[in-house]
Amino acid sequence: MINITFPDNAVKQFDAAPTGMEIAIGISEGFARNCVAVKIGERLLDLSLPIQEDASVSFITANDEEGLEILRHSSAHVMAEAVLTLYPEAKLTIGPVVEDGFYYDIDMAPISEDDLSTIEAEMKKIIKAKNTFERRVVTKEEALKVFADNPFKLELINELNDQEISLYQNGKFVDLCRGPHIPHTGMIKGFKLLKISGAYWRADQTREQLQRLYGISFFDKKKLNQYVHLIEEAKKRDHRKLGTRLDLFSFHDEAPGMPFFHAKGMDMWNALLDYWRDEHRAAGYVETKTPIMLNRKLWEQSGHWENYRENMYTSVIDDEEYAIKPMNCPGGMILYKTKAYSYRDLPLRAGEVGLVHRHELSGALSGLFRVRAFHQDDAHIFMTPDQIDEEVLGVLRLAERIYKRFGLTFHLELSTRPKKSIGEDAQWEEATNGLKSALALYGQDYVINEGDGAFYGPKIDIHIKDALGRTWQCGTVQLDMALPERFDLSYKGQDNEKHRPIMIHRVIYGSMERFFGILVEHFAGKFPLWLAPVQIILLPINQELSDYADTIKKALESHRIRCEVDKRNETLKKKIREAQVNYIPLIITIGDKERETDTLSVRTLDGKVRMGISMDDLVTKVTHHIKERTLDEAIL
Repeated sequence: MINITFPDNAVKQFDAAPTGMEIAIGISEGFARNCVAVKIGERLLDLSLPIQEDASVSFITANDEEGLEILRHSSAHVMAEAVLTLYPEAKLTIGPVVEDGFYYDIDMAPISEDDLSTIEAEMKKIIKAKNTFERRVVTKEEALKVFADNPFKLELINELNDQEISLYQNGKFVDLCRGPHIPHTGMIKGFKLLKISGAYWRADQTREQLQRLYGISFFDKKKLNQYVHLIEEAKKRDHRKLGTRLDLFSFHDEAPGMPFFHAKGMDMWNALLDYWRDEHRAAGYVETKTPIMLNRKLWEQSGHWENYRENMYTSVIDDEEYAIKPMNCPGGMILYKTKAYSYRDLPLRAGEVGLVHRHELSGALSGLFRVRAFHQDDAHIFMTPDQIDEEVLGVLRLAERIYKRFGLTFHLELSTRPKKSIGEDAQWEEATNGLKSALALYGQDYVINEGDGAFYGPKIDIHIKDALGRTWQCGTVQLDMALPERFDLSYKGQDNEKHRPIMIHRVIYGSMERFFGILVEHFAGKFPLWLAPVQIILLPINQELSDYADTIKKALESHRIRCEVDKRNETLKKKIREAQVNYIPLIITIGDKERETDTLSVRTLDGKVRMGISMDDLVTKVTHHIKERTLDEAIL
């Protein structure tokens, strides 16, 4: 007899080893149709496999996140089968599930996005056939024979220590895979191939260049349609296109992955930075600045040379090796050591908007979202052990205030010690418990990411949500006991003895460039008044009024209002339309009547026109909105 225990502790006996599907059908056929896999302890199994011994089981259904991952894993197999059907000479490599879909890297002749519809049509045939996914276990020698004509699979198999290897077959297609998979291909109700990009085998530029095909799939076609709508909306908001159209920034071959910010982009950048400084000054921070290039010995002392060397740019000066900083923290250690501190001086909160460089693969570069040169709104907080809760809470509350200013919500994740790390076990345990304690006091739910901390300490990651519901990891709070040890930092305690400070690394914008890009897409280029690169545009109705418009411009600029005059010899209608397309919050038309009455005619982006507004009234209301940094569009 096999005893199966359910999540509610009910037990059911079976005369012979039941499959997960048989157990699910025993609950109800409707429930079974919605099941994707069975879970025994932490192991996920195919529903078709027999359970040979007593077990506690739960089921993964189409409503679960794990179920969606399994569906997408199976979808990658279906896509690979379709590609091999259409391109028999192609060689498969790996096809994982990723955060937002799946992909497969394939060694094949280049194809274009026009070919994706042909592959989709072939996938539809496979899905319609409702082919089952069948698992079989073979020896390593047998696996090598099955994939004898695929050097990529052979490389993977030869690296396995397993004497038994699992393969999955659906229809005539066989792939090397651990599983599990959905019961049959017909469960894929909605799917779409999204794009093609290049990739190197094992991310090694010296290896074969592959075609990476991306796709998305769902159990429900409605969800696919919602996703496609989201993608289309995201395309409209693409920060790279809006950045060009609004004249904010650009990229050039002379500096790949290193953005050039234009004058209007710098106006917005400085507005972000001014806000950052105001909030940090109010929260008790001082601002510092450290060099962009530092000696190798410093990076060895910090642990970056050992743990981060492959991402660093280096140079030799006077026969000594230097590195351009990928992070600001070692410079912050040096600054701390320039003075002697007592416990009365702590906490010390030092912020730095530092320019850092990291070597990213060219294929990974993506507008402002993934660059090689960026500014981190870093801060290092040096404190005593009893100040951990208060200081972590202070960072979380500061982040909350700043994100709220942009209409962004967020969730929290706690990341623990990674395999590649520095410091003692006891330090990591104390730091992790310190973050957990602060999170408990903060009172917001969080999830734990095991092994995803920084190499020098555990961290709280802050994931913001934009107007489209997409999440972005921006802020982070990292508790570090290792670097103060490595740099021999100290303070004099109440007992007059030397003590080791504890340190917080934290960012809120994260990468300012990336946060800039997120805001472009979040607001779709339609920025609130305080952030808009051009806050007011003046449109004289004829050339004779241009000088008068310049006078008004100077008056507005004296109140630190960003404005422009459009003197082009175009129709007023065209000028208004272009100003609206460029999302300029206030459009002022200037005619003879306005000059004679010393008033202004102001059009807002909602299309409403206010006549006869005095300069004093306009300045009062505009400067109030800018000072308060409000999201309210009702300016007048």
